[in-house]
Formats: sequence, structure tokens, C-alpha cells
Amino acid sequence: MEVRLHAQEDEITLLKSSLADALRKLRLHDQQIPLLKQQLIAGKRNSLFQCDALPESIPFADETPIKLCREEEDADEVERGKDQTWSSIVEDTIQPTTIRTLQKQQSKGSENSQGSCPQTPTSSSPAPPKEPTSSPHGGQSIKMFIRGRPITMYIPSNILNYEELRMDLPSQKLDLDWVYGYRGRDCRANLYLLPSGEAVYFIACVVVLYHISNQTQRHYQKHTDCVRCLAIHPDKVRVASGQTAGVDKDGKPLQPFVHIWDSKTLVTLQQIGLGTFERGVGALAFSSSDAGTFLCVIDDSNEHMLSVWDWNKNIKHVEVKSTNEAVLGVDFSPTDTNNIISCGKSHVYFWTLSACTLTKKQGIFGKYKKPKFVLCFVFSLTGDVLTGDSEGNILTWGKSTFQIMKQTRAHEGSVFTMCILQGGAILSGGGKDRKVIRWSADLAPERECEIPEKFGAVRTIADVDGEELLVGTTRNAILRGTFSDGFVAIVQGHVDEMWGLATHPTQNIFLTCGNDRQVCVWNAEDHKLDWCTTLEVREESGLCADFSPNGGVVSVGLSTGRWVVLDLQTKEVVSDLTDGNEQLSVMRYSPDGSFLAVGSHDNFIYIYNVTEGGRRYTRFGKCTGHSSFITHLDWSKDGKYIMSNSGDYEILYWDVASGCKLLRNRFESKDREWASYTCVLGFHVMGVWLEGSDGTDINALCRSHSESMVAVADDFCKVHLFQYPCPKPKAPSYKYEGHGSHVTNVRFTHNDSHLLSMGGKDTCILQWRRHTPGIPRKKQA
Repeated sequence: MEVRLHAQEDEITLLKSSLADALRKLRLHDQQIPLLKQQLIAGKRNSLFQCDALPESIPFADETPIKLCREEEDADEVERGKDQTWSSIVEDTIQPTTIRTLQKQQSKGSENSQGSCPQTPTSSSPAPPKEPTSSPHGGQSIKMFIRGRPITMYIPSNILNYEELRMDLPSQKLDLDWVYGYRGRDCRANLYLLPSGEAVYFIACVVVLYHISNQTQRHYQKHTDCVRCLAIHPDKVRVASGQTAGVDKDGKPLQPFVHIWDSKTLVTLQQIGLGTFERGVGALAFSSSDAGTFLCVIDDSNEHMLSVWDWNKNIKHVEVKSTNEAVLGVDFSPTDTNNIISCGKSHVYFWTLSACTLTKKQGIFGKYKKPKFVLCFVFSLTGDVLTGDSEGNILTWGKSTFQIMKQTRAHEGSVFTMCILQGGAILSGGGKDRKVIRWSADLAPERECEIPEKFGAVRTIADVDGEELLVGTTRNAILRGTFSDGFVAIVQGHVDEMWGLATHPTQNIFLTCGNDRQVCVWNAEDHKLDWCTTLEVREESGLCADFSPNGGVVSVGLSTGRWVVLDLQTKEVVSDLTDGNEQLSVMRYSPDGSFLAVGSHDNFIYIYNVTEGGRRYTRFGKCTGHSSFITHLDWSKDGKYIMSNSGDYEILYWDVASGCKLLRNRFESKDREWASYTCVLGFHVMGVWLEGSDGTDINALCRSHSESMVAVADDFCKVHLFQYPCPKPKAPSYKYEGHGSHVTNVRFTHNDSHLLSMGGKDTCILQWRRHTPGIPRKKQA
């Protein structure tokens, strides 16, 4: 459904742009009718028909316009696809294949005698010849089609033979350096401490091993989609991690699985369940009494199938339907592998394994109120089962009667998690009250601490040494602390979809913003959050950002058309303006910082004069001409021109210095040098479009400051690294995985030492280290 919805949205965008084109042509014809009549009358008087004086299109009696060549309009018409039929605009996805056609350049006298120019070929043109197109300007151009829309790229003068261009892999590679974020908003039992001093948790497709004292990370990267659950083997070395199924780029479901791997070497020991589990893996548990021989898995199918595996031999011993309700946790009894407990929506099940058969007994609530959710459970040292539920109670279940022996009021709101300490004491974490409470073995309260509201509720707890704790929260933070000293964040992240990403011009810091209304500034060297501010208006979200060239301020574009400028030192808003009432999609300072361009979904680019070191902004002009929303833009190195892309795949050029004038003759911009390159459509990045993709498959790209590489963020959770320039189709690239959602943005740091990539729904920021193959990384550092 999501794939079809995206396709329909694309079709609507193209239909809107085509309608806008048609309306513009009608207005142009209405304006030219008086001029046309005067010219025809003058022509009769002089018995002479001058083709050069005629307007662009002449509606004759049969209503069929005849196209007359005008050099400054030719390329623009090709770009906008105004010759296309309506059906070719709305047809199904067409591969962005580079179609090269050789058009015979006719002399001006020939044009005058015939009264029309050669027709621009469309996506349904015959098989293409082998040569690039000769433009009417004496240069060469090449056409690329996306969803039936022709996009003309002019070949720069320094490329003498396009056909002989060689596309190689970039000379640099990327390694995952750091992962920002933690998935606490919707996952449970996903934070553990290993004897090595490393905290184990996950976000997106990566399982992170974070050494608390050394503040270093290692990463397990063998998953192909979002990790959903973790289990630690009794030896505290081996780890099991389960993932969701996901879909491929055609929307077809993929198969989920569980990996068992060594946390010391990061080597995968076993993969189980491929082809068995449906939708994803929701809960995992190793057996304890038999040294971890068995692994219990519950998948995310409608019946939430429960299976028990001899994981070392990859043998499934038993599989049974669990329940049609949500399942939130599963575990073996610590004293008997044949006893398994599971809990979830309105249930606690006690399972008995005998002769490869699982039998289920439901926990009876009796006189006690049946909760909507049983959220967690632990085994006491006496063997009883303690459950935490959505009513805020801890219930004690007899180990043989499967009935409630005791009810303890624990929290206001839900009990999200529980943890048994070595001496038998119990820790519980609350939802609404955000409290961590320590209980004695007989459930008498001993100590409590409240988590700061900005971190959300308690999601999970991990014991460090009996006194110090790690706490995972619902706002994707991991806290470290004690009851007496309180808690501080050691891992933080966004909690909703992110789009805005900007890197500082001279320092290793970067800014992110998204739908959670958080604007965060991070230190890429220390791998920490420097500071964070929350947007005041609840309906607003941050969608784009850019640092001023002096590095003192940063502008952030919001979803309401409003944009703010923040001082990096004081964190205060130094400027607050609004352009239109639609969301902003791009903010970009000119190279010298004297202008700021603001791209909006209202199809306009607003230009501002910048003074007082980036603290004062006055409207300079507005670029008007796009027929769809602005997606990307870049400034020329001299700060006089802008190149922009829009939602209907237009490439337009603007002369800002001359009053935001649209440059009709795009041929003249073919040799212009650009201070940055983030536009996804352009000759220099034409080769990044993979065969079979459409115009929405690339969300962002960024050229390195050395102008030798270009990084690409795609809609299929991948980051690509190409050489730059990359003007030929099927260019080779390095492909990097780790995100579990569409990658929304990429940016190089100021010295190209790192690349930052940002996921959308996975709320994950990945920091990639650049290195040269064959050279030891220490020497490169």
C-alpha cells in the first residue's frame, strides 16, 4: 500500500506540473494574439513573412501550434517536456535511462523556409543513436528520462569526447565510525551490559557495543533490516539478535531471521529461521539451566508463532501458535528448560515442553483486575514469576499453581520493565511516573529516583555493579547513574523522522532536526550531543538547515514556512522570519555569506541579504519559475548564480545578482562552477541514478569538498559513494548498509574526514570514516 501510495503521489505531482505548463502556454498565447495580428497585417503589407519575428508558438486554424526555433528557449522547452503528450506524462515508472539522440542542426535559413524546428524526442522515441545530441548552440547535450519527462544536460566544454569518459570507483572508502541514537521508543529488553564493560543495544540495522568507560563503539552489521530484539547467552559472550522482515525496492516482503554471534570477535556463529519467521522477530530468549543450548523465538505473524531451536545445530524442535494478541516478552525458567513464560496483551502464558510438544496454560487473574497489557516479567530467586502490567502493579505468580499470590502497587501508570539484582533485590521502571524503584526480595520499597521528563519514561534497566545502573528510555536515550547521584545521558537521539542535516564550515560539528521538534548540535569528534533546543510551536518541525560561512549562526527551515537563525554560542534565536505558508525544503548560504536562499514548497526561492555576521536578514528578491516545489539548490562559486531542482524534475538556473532572473538559456551554465553540489539532477551527477529507479529514489546527495567524491542517500536504506564527476549511467559505486529506513540526507564534514548519513523513520545518524584502501588507518588519521 505504501509503495502504491508513493506512486500515486508522484503521478499527482507530475499531473500538477503538466497542468501548470499548459496554463502557462495558454496565458502566453493570449498575450501574443494582438502581437500576432499586427505581424500578420504587416506581413501582408510587405508581402514578406519573417520567421525570426514570430512568437514561440503560433495557433493556426487547426489549433496545432507550430514550433519556431528560438535559441534561448529551446533547451528550456526540452527540459520541461512541453512537447510531450499527456499520456506520456502519467505513464508508469520509466527507468532513468540516458537516451542519446543525434538531432541534425539546421541552419537559420532552413528554419525560416520550413517555419518550424525539429521536434524534441520524447520517452517513446525510437532506439537512440550512439552519439550525444548536438545542441543548436554548437555544443553537445545528453538527455535523461525520468518517468517520461526529458531532462537535457549540457556537456561542459572541457569534456571533448563524452563516449570515452571512464567511470571508476572512488579512490576512497567508508567505514562505520559511530552510531548516534538508541531504539527505545517501541522496543523492550534491548539494553544489556557485558563483562567486557560494553553496553549492548541496537538502532536501525546495527547492534552497538558501547564501552562505557573508554567511550568507544564497535558494531555488528550483519542484519539487513531493522533489529527488533536482543538476548544474551548465559556465557555473557554470545548474543542473539532478531530483525524485521522489511521489503525490497519493489515492495516485496523479505524474510526475517535471527543471528547468533560472538560479541568479542563480531563473527556470526549461526543464522536461524530464514523462511520460517513471518514479518519479523518480536522476542528472543536463551535457555539458562542447560548452558544456553536452546533459543526460544516468537515472530510477528498473526498467530505469533513460538518456536524452540537447538541454535548450535540449527534444528527447530517445536513450533506452535501462541496467540493472536501482541506478545511483548518471552523467557525460559532459570531452573528448568522445559518451562517457558510469555506475556503480552491481556495474557500471561505458562508453557511446558515435553516430547517435542508445547502445552499452554493461561495465567488466571481471578479476583484481581485483568490488565490491558502484561508488559514485563522476571523470575525471583525462589522461582516465582513477577509480572509488571499496565495498571501499575507487580503481580506474584506461584511457580506451580499459575495463580496470583500477591499484588503490589508499584507505579503510577504502567510498569515497563523489571530487573533482578544479584542479591535478589528487584528494580522496576515506570511509564507515567518515570521512576526507577528498588525493591527488596519480598517487594518492600527501598529506594527510588525519577528520570528527568525530557528523557521520557523508563523503557529498560541494566545493572552495572549493584549500585550503578543503565536506563534506556522511551525518548531514545540511555542514562547512566545511581539512586543517590541521579542519572546523566550517555546516548541520545531523535525520536521521530529526521530530514535536516548541516555540517559546520570549519569545525567537526553538525546539526540535525526533524519531526520531533528537536534541533540538535553534535560534536563529531567527541561523539556527543553539544546542545539541543525544542521548537516552541507544537505543529512545527525542522526540515532543513545550513551554517553560515563564518560558522557563527545556523538557519533552520520549518514545516510552516517559518525559519529561524540560531546563534551557536548563546543558542538564542537571532532572527525569525516567514516565507509563505508551506514547508521549507532547503536553506543555503552563498559562499561569502552575503546571501541566503530559502527554497519552499510554494515553488519559490526567496533570496535574502545577510549582514551583521548572519544576524540580520532583508528580503532581496524571489526566484519565480518552477512549476513544482523546490527540492535542492546550490550557489555558484562566485555567489552570483543558483542551480535548483524541483519536485517535477526541473533544473533551472538563476542570475541572483541581476535581480533573481531566470536564465532561459541553460546552455550558458554548462561550464559554471558550483560552490556545493547537492542537486540530485545535473550533468555531473547523472550517473548516480540507478537503473530501474524513478525520480523519488534519491533523496539527497553531497559532493565532497575535495570535489573527488559524491555521496548519495537513497530510498532503500543505502548510502552510495561515487567518484565525482559522475556523468555516465551505470557508474560503479561503493554501497553501505546500516539504516533501516529511507536515508533522508548526507553531508561531508568540513575536511571530508567523515560522512554523516541520516535515516528517516529509524531516527538513526551514522557517522562514516573516510579512508584510502591499502593505507593503514592510523597513518591516515
